[in-house]
Amino acid sequence: MKIEQIYTGCLAQGAYYIESNGEAAIIDPLREVQPYIEKALKNNATIKYVLETHFHADFVSGHVDLAKKTGATIVYGPTAAPSFDAHIAQDNEVLKLGNISIKVLHTPGHTMESTCYLVIDENGKEVACFTGDTLFIGDVGRPDLAQKAAHLTQEELAGLLFDSLRTKIMPLTDDITIYPAHGAGSACGKNMSKETTDTLKHQKETNYALRANMTREEFIKEVTTGLMPPPAYFPANVMMNKQGYDSIDTVLNRGLQALTPKAFEAAAHETEALVLDTRAPQTFAKGFIPGSVNIGIDGNFAPWVGALITDIKQPILIVADKGREEEVVTRLARVGYDNTIGYLEGSYEMWQEAGKDTDYIISVSPEDLSHLMANTEAHILDVRKQSEYYSEHIIGAENAPLDFINDSMSVIDKNKTYHVHCAGGYRSMIFISILRARGYNNLIDVKGGFKDIKETGKFRITDYVCPTTML
Repeated sequence: MKIEQIYTGCLAQGAYYIESNGEAAIIDPLREVQPYIEKALKNNATIKYVLETHFHADFVSGHVDLAKKTGATIVYGPTAAPSFDAHIAQDNEVLKLGNISIKVLHTPGHTMESTCYLVIDENGKEVACFTGDTLFIGDVGRPDLAQKAAHLTQEELAGLLFDSLRTKIMPLTDDITIYPAHGAGSACGKNMSKETTDTLKHQKETNYALRANMTREEFIKEVTTGLMPPPAYFPANVMMNKQGYDSIDTVLNRGLQALTPKAFEAAAHETEALVLDTRAPQTFAKGFIPGSVNIGIDGNFAPWVGALITDIKQPILIVADKGREEEVVTRLARVGYDNTIGYLEGSYEMWQEAGKDTDYIISVSPEDLSHLMANTEAHILDVRKQSEYYSEHIIGAENAPLDFINDSMSVIDKNKTYHVHCAGGYRSMIFISILRARGYNNLIDVKGGFKDIKETGKFRITDYVCPTTML
């Protein structure tokens, strides 16, 4: 038997490859499915099942494409009602995979169809449980995402999650390995560990939600405390996962159209496309196409795209580092942004050479900011999450979270100059680029963010308070 975790840091997402005696199963695959197919071919295995733990909200699964290309059966747990062919398994149903068995455990709470998959080896020993968003390392799935579909409150869903954990997961063998769908950085939980696997025994000892003496009421209160509204793209991803979508091949063919500066400019005008510049923040700051928005590919790219581009069908034109265009289109498709219509051939340098209009953003070091503050009043915007700001911030700085940028705009006076920082410089450039496209021209970036600001020792910082949530 072979179990392999295929972890994608940008999404903080774990997909899984399970193989036994020439048969394989893929759990919660990403949108681009060719790597799973190639892995099975290399091992002379046939992909028999695509196991889905639930209808994902934070990414578009590759289940439909993978099933079409391999003939594998898509499996969901009880109550799921997808619009495509799938096997809706019964609670405690056993699926055979080579010499091993996979037991279906219906665990409603995060969503109503949420299901875990218990792997039992050829000797009848329970060895692993793939828990999806039911149980994370250090946390459990948030119970507020499926309220509308389930016609239940988040408290009622949390109560179902409490029951699922205590009747289906906690009674399992202590030494089994827990393989969750997400790790730290995902918006599907509050405060997950950076570890991506653990034993059930250790989780019982360390995970607040698995305390043996916890009452149902205590669980509901703790799980629902500190929840912030989910990213706006979540419902759209759920519908794509439930109803189906264009093949990734179609999306790539459409998005990988190389456009000259003239054609790129014309396409932007004709389609009202968003110009998305995916280069590094400081590279973007030195020069960019006016009106373009920067979300760097080398960061939490897909989640920020999903949180900030409100229309999932928005036409998108790409500015990318040369050779990374396919990566950008693929990573957009992972969160359902399928309407990429081309990229700038030759990247920004070609735009410059064509003599087109350009813009830039001023960036200063924390030392420069400290000198300025010693001689005059400076307006500082901290665009980190509210929980990060409450935990520790520059005294006098205003919190304007990037997550809720439309609300954050209300604290900004267009006639004032603001110095903008986040934790490390990634989010602040996103924030400034979006507002600059909306006519806010007096925003200055602080390089290195709060990390570098604090290290200078030249700023008055509030006392550290441990945050109750990382959302």
